[in-house]
Amino acid sequence: MPLDETQPLDLRSWLARMEAMGELKHVKGADRENEIGGMLDIYMRKMGRPALLFEDIPGYKPGFRVLANIFTSVKRIAVTMGLPESTTEIDLVRFWREYFKGAPMIAPTTVNTGSVLENKFTGNDINLLTIPTPRWHEGDGGYYIGTGCMVIMKDPDSGWINYGAYRVQVHDKKVASVMASKGKHGNIIMRKYHERGEPCPIAVVVGVHPGLFSVAGFEIPYGKNEYDAVGGLLKQSVKVIQGPQTGLPIPADAEIAFEGYVHKDDLIEEGPLGEWTGYYAGGTKMEPAIRVETFMHRHDPILTGVLPAVPPNDDTFYRGTYRAGAVWHEIEAAGVPEVKGVWSHEAGGSRMWLTVSIKQMYGGHSKQAGIIASQCHAGAYANRVVVVVDDDINPADMDQVVWAICTRCDPREGVEILKGCWSTSLDPMAYPPDQRNLNARMVIDACKPWNRVKEWPATVRSSKGLDDQLRAKFPDLMPPGF
Repeated sequence: MPLDETQPLDLRSWLARMEAMGELKHVKGADRENEIGGMLDIYMRKMGRPALLFEDIPGYKPGFRVLANIFTSVKRIAVTMGLPESTTEIDLVRFWREYFKGAPMIAPTTVNTGSVLENKFTGNDINLLTIPTPRWHEGDGGYYIGTGCMVIMKDPDSGWINYGAYRVQVHDKKVASVMASKGKHGNIIMRKYHERGEPCPIAVVVGVHPGLFSVAGFEIPYGKNEYDAVGGLLKQSVKVIQGPQTGLPIPADAEIAFEGYVHKDDLIEEGPLGEWTGYYAGGTKMEPAIRVETFMHRHDPILTGVLPAVPPNDDTFYRGTYRAGAVWHEIEAAGVPEVKGVWSHEAGGSRMWLTVSIKQMYGGHSKQAGIIASQCHAGAYANRVVVVVDDDINPADMDQVVWAICTRCDPREGVEILKGCWSTSLDPMAYPPDQRNLNARMVIDACKPWNRVKEWPATVRSSKGLDDQLRAKFPDLMPPGF
């Protein structure tokens, strides 16, 4: 069902839709210290389970809530983007692939007021600790208000507005921290201000329509405005107010927002946070402090958590379909023909495992597709394994992919090891020890050998015609999804 342009582009309209679809479960009385995170960890161990809305959180005002497990369902992701509930994994990847061919842009609209201003605090009235920010994992070093969030900055040279999904920890009533990895757009913008001897204006927004913060986690090109991108994606202009202190554009109907400044060399101990690789590989570090000048929230605000953890998890599942679509687009843009599908497996944290399906057209085609997938921009960061399969294999079905590896890959010729590739300190296998920014990766050619395709033995599987006949004659006996 297309998005209803008459409805506000906010979290509460999305929640009403999920409630009507039976995709939302209410949890009452879970504490923020361990129980919210613990319940979420259980639910994330298998994809397709409902979103969780935590209510009546002990020690906090009635009505202050936490929403999590948002994007662990293809159905919820699809509906968020205006697609039918029946959308499949590969349908969703195809949607992103087509989006990248000509991504539409709709600029945001500045308005004078919004529901985020229902409660506005400055000076000594600021208190971030009134929000029931959970300790998401038992081993976390603090409380992370920013996981499913938008961190907004403005380039001091061009005026370009950027927002990203950087992790934000709450430390005190008026102090938070932000961790943006080296090379990320937020880190680049922050350094520009500091090199001028100026503090960096920053706004953190939590609790928006999931389409907005999902774009924060995507690789929108440098210099492109995420607000423009999400407006085109959701087919309507995002309404924004100007931050009272910084002037940064903040979604008018956000649940929670705060703004302030990051000063040069003003660092605070941050972490650890259990991350998307499933480990505490990042440890505890000194990260930039946010000195909060304005704190705003709606009546009965809802904090959103999109949690990194042992994959599969909420943070990686939704990014995987986007990343697969981006890789698909970039492989084709590099001139590789007959790509039939791409899947970024959730167990690899949406980055570490890519499967590419092709219709082989010439000798070396499959290896070409695999190597380019491992090094194109959308696929290069922290990748570990790329598998290339024939077009009779569904790349999102790991049973089929493993079968192809076991029966069509000759390790003598079909496995390539690439060294010195782009990685991150969050990858526990990254090297060298003093920098931890490189890794090695494997490209597996699991296609039928090109010189044996014509003589390859037939597959033991019923024909599509017989499948259709049985589906028509015995519809009540067909398994779900068949």
